[in-house]
Amino acid sequence: MENRTITQEIERGDTALGIELGSTRIKAVLIGPDHTPLAAGSHDWENENLDGVWTYSLDAVWAGIQAAYRDLAGQARQRYGLELKKIGAIGISAMMHGYLPFDGAGRLLVPFRTWRNTMTAEAAAALTGLFGFNIPQRWSVAHFYQAVLNREPHVGQVAFLTTLAGYVHWRLTGEKVLGVGDASGMFPIDSAAGTYDQGMLEQFDGLLKAHEVPVRLGGLLPRVLMAGEPAGTLTPEGARLLDPTGALEPGIPLCPPEGDAGTGMAATNSVAPRTGNVSAGTSIFAMAVLEKPLQKVHSEIDLVTTPTGQPVAMVHCNTCTSDLDAWVRLFDELLRAVGSGLSKSELYALLYCKALEGDADCGGLTAYNYYSGEPVTGLAEGRPLLVRRPESSLTLGNLMRAHLYASVATLKLGMDILLEEERVALDRLQGHGGLFKVKGVAQRFLASALGVPVSVMETAGEGGPWGMALLAAYLVRREEGESLAHYLDRRVFRDARADLAQPDARDRAGFLAFLERYRAGLEVERAAVAAL
Repeated sequence: MENRTITQEIERGDTALGIELGSTRIKAVLIGPDHTPLAAGSHDWENENLDGVWTYSLDAVWAGIQAAYRDLAGQARQRYGLELKKIGAIGISAMMHGYLPFDGAGRLLVPFRTWRNTMTAEAAAALTGLFGFNIPQRWSVAHFYQAVLNREPHVGQVAFLTTLAGYVHWRLTGEKVLGVGDASGMFPIDSAAGTYDQGMLEQFDGLLKAHEVPVRLGGLLPRVLMAGEPAGTLTPEGARLLDPTGALEPGIPLCPPEGDAGTGMAATNSVAPRTGNVSAGTSIFAMAVLEKPLQKVHSEIDLVTTPTGQPVAMVHCNTCTSDLDAWVRLFDELLRAVGSGLSKSELYALLYCKALEGDADCGGLTAYNYYSGEPVTGLAEGRPLLVRRPESSLTLGNLMRAHLYASVATLKLGMDILLEEERVALDRLQGHGGLFKVKGVAQRFLASALGVPVSVMETAGEGGPWGMALLAAYLVRREEGESLAHYLDRRVFRDARADLAQPDARDRAGFLAFLERYRAGLEVERAAVAAL
């Protein structure tokens, strides 16, 4: 498309902006009416461990959002020669779950407790037993109830609970709302009613009464909205928060804020029953949109929803690429030490391709990528490990293949429950996120590990912020009665191209041999947690 046409679209505000706060990067994507990206911005950030709690400060949240938006606005200025003033719609997304409690004056009562924390085992187990519904440790209700059990002083002051996306949206619009997909990581959703499960809310209120906490949980949670429903407009204060230069005009409509699971579903066109996706970055999770309820409660499986409230089975693993990235940084340091540097993308491509040369079973190497606890395998903490026998073949190819296998190994354990035990049917499984940026490598290994074809679209690298921009576009561009699934199918992905990887028999046999060692070696991981 010619720059002149794009400039006119931006000047008219015929655009949509998606902002996503991920675990290591805050990203912003501006799309045009054809849903293709026009400009993008990003900001790197890292969580910190504060007194044993994984957290990000609210100051870091706003500094990062402003930096990502400034980067995007600068790119628009450079490419199209104009100042970004009007935007058609905005959507905010962030890492799901966690704990952000505020008092009546809007003050955060304790530092943000992210999804990465595994400190709520007692509460999660008690609520799972009470509800007959799996409550993972990272869910907001598990954090709140654990604070009640711990008799933390702030509990009596809580007036509002929300997620990171809900918090940012609230500050930009003044609206205490949440998209149904993100809300389903706070408290169980009744898909038929389109809001929190009333019976379970009453059960939880009984627990609060027994602990002499004089509140009702329903009064603390954000109002639930479906994709396509209005969620407020950008206030003058919100516009200044997003763009301190004052160029951005207020009054822009915002769609319901969503979690990174919901944006992943939108970005991969996986919102209809029998579709699924795997999002792989700092963490890794698989989503399968269900045709019918699961037969039993599984601690390894979360039940959440699509952005339109459809039930979804989710296998969530806390760690994916963190250790892999650390090894890449080590090789980058080595190359620079000898005066032979490659760009980041070139180095990743080189090392991933070396993994294809490795033995199918990684030559006997076994890697554990656990930077934090991993509920799927019952670990409260993690220690990254590389384990081998004296006769193992330590080559670059085997090392990289072991780390790539480790990135999906825990996911495989959870997916076996869905695909083999529960017989969940999937017509397609889409991959997206940083793990798939090098074409045809991690995708091939994942297909072989799960035993199902994995498709990666050309848009997979756009990821969550693009998915959030699509949800914002849906708010203002959908026709009356048009479903999100129809909008994505007909308007966004109709001509989309994708690479499909089929399971490879040799890789599958090698991965299963790796997984057998991996299962047995979990005792080594537990010993490392205890000893180190």
